[in-house]
Amino acid sequence: MALPDLVCLSHLRWNFVFQRPQHLMTRFARQRRTFFVEEPQFDATTASLETRSTHGLTVVTPHLPANHGQTTDAIQALLARFFASKDIAAPVLWLYTPMAWPLVRTVRASAVVYDCMDDLSGFAGASLDLGALEDELLDHADVVFTGGYSLYEAKRRHHGNVHAMPSSVDVQHFRRARQWRLQPTDQRVIPCPRIGFAGVIDERMNLELVRRVATSRPEWQFVFIGPVVKIDPATLPRAANIHYLGMKPYAQLPAYMSGWDVAIMPFAHNAATRFISPTKTPEYLAAGCPVVSTSIRDVVRPYGNDGIVAIADGPEEFGSAIADALTAKSRERIALADQMLGQMSWDATWQQMDDLVAAATRQPATRTPVTDTPVGVRPAAETVRVHASAE
Repeated sequence: MALPDLVCLSHLRWNFVFQRPQHLMTRFARQRRTFFVEEPQFDATTASLETRSTHGLTVVTPHLPANHGQTTDAIQALLARFFASKDIAAPVLWLYTPMAWPLVRTVRASAVVYDCMDDLSGFAGASLDLGALEDELLDHADVVFTGGYSLYEAKRRHHGNVHAMPSSVDVQHFRRARQWRLQPTDQRVIPCPRIGFAGVIDERMNLELVRRVATSRPEWQFVFIGPVVKIDPATLPRAANIHYLGMKPYAQLPAYMSGWDVAIMPFAHNAATRFISPTKTPEYLAAGCPVVSTSIRDVVRPYGNDGIVAIADGPEEFGSAIADALTAKSRERIALADQMLGQMSWDATWQQMDDLVAAATRQPATRTPVTDTPVGVRPAAETVRVHASAE
C-alpha cells in the first residue's frame, strides 16, 4: 500500500541555506510524494501557486498581491485546489512553524508532525500570535521533534510524544575538506591563518565579540560564509581582516572549510540562541577543523564537555582559545570527533523520525504533558551523544 503523501510547511525557503528541512525532505521524497510549501511572496496581481520540482519533491510557493488582506483564506483556497488537482488525500502534515498551522488546521491528515527545530518566539520579528498558535499546534500534533536537547527539555512538558532529534551531518560530504587542495578563488587571495564561519549571519551572532577579537588580532583573517538576514548589513564589523564572502552552495562548503585553520561559532547569549543546537558543529568537525564556540548549551553538552570543541566567552577568552587551537596538535581531537561522528548520519536520523511518524499514523496521539523522560527517549547525556547537534 502506498504511503501517505507528505506536505511540509516551512518558514525557510527551499533555496535558502541547505539544512535540516532539506536533508529530511529529500529523504522522505525517496519513499513517498513530498510537497514543500514555502511562505507566500507578495509579488503578484492575482493569487496563484508556483510549483517546481527539485530533489525528487515539489516546492510550492504561493504568490499574492501586495497588501493582501486575507492571506490565510487565500492560501487555504490555493492549497485546497492544489490538493484536489494532485489527489492529495489525508497527507502527513509536517510543520516547521506554528504560523503555518491556520493554513492546514482543517485538512484531514494521517498524522500531524511538529518539527520544532528552533524556538522561533525568541527570534527578531516574531509574531505576537506565535505562542498561541504553537499551543494549538501542540494540541493537534501526533508527534513532536525538537532540533536539540535543550529545546526538548523545554517542550516535553507540553506534549506526551516529544523526541529530541538534533540534526545530523553528512560526514562524507564534509570530510572531503580534509583532502581538498585547490582553494576557491575568492578565498585563495585571503592570507592565513584563516578563522572561518559558515551559516546564517543574523541576530544570533555576537558582532561585538567578532569586532573586538578581529581588532586585537589583525594578523588573523576572519572569513564569513553565509547570508546576512534580519539585521542591517551596516552593523556588521568591518576591518581589513574581516571578509564576507556571501552565501555559497552546500556543495562548495567543504572547499571553503578546507582552507580554514580554525572554525568558530561566535554566538551571542540572547533569546534567539537560548535553545539553538548548531548544525555547523558536526559539519566543522567532519571537515577536520578545530572549533571554538561561545557557551551555547547544546555545544557545551556534549562537545565542550568531551574536549572536542573549545568553549570561551568574552573577547580575550575567545581570542586565546583560537590561539590555542592554532597551535594545538590535532590528532587526538580529530580522533575523538570522528568517534562521535561515527554514530551520526542524516539517514539514521531520518529513519528514526520516519519510524515515529509511521507509529503516529497507526495510533492516537499522546498529548498529555509529561514530567519525566518519556519511554523511548534516553537520558540527557546519552541522547545528546548519540544524536549530536543542529541549527
